[in-house]
Amino acid sequence: MIITTTENVSGHKIKEHLGTVIGNTIRARHVGKDIQAAFRAVVGGEIKEYTAMMAESREQALIRMKKRAEEMNADAVVGVRFQTSMILSGTAELLVYGTAVTFDKG
Repeated sequence: MIITTTENVSGHKIKEHLGTVIGNTIRARHVGKDIQAAFRAVVGGEIKEYTAMMAESREQALIRMKKRAEEMNADAVVGVRFQTSMILSGTAELLVYGTAVTFDKG
């Protein structure tokens, strides 16, 4: 399965657009990580606990989007974009979306 932010895939001709596919996850902050983050905010530097949490969230959302595309028998997902939004205080949604397509095999 090819997943790309571009609208086309080099070397492939899109045969059919199957529709939008999405994947998302909603994460809540952790009290222990908040304490470490508050300390880092005072002394400066990367907040590694949140960086790791967001990386894990992106991966989970991508896996869910890819699964939906596979269920549609897609060859690729093009035009992939990420979006984040706050749901409640201390929680955030990470959403990934794109267009599932099939390629001309001929």
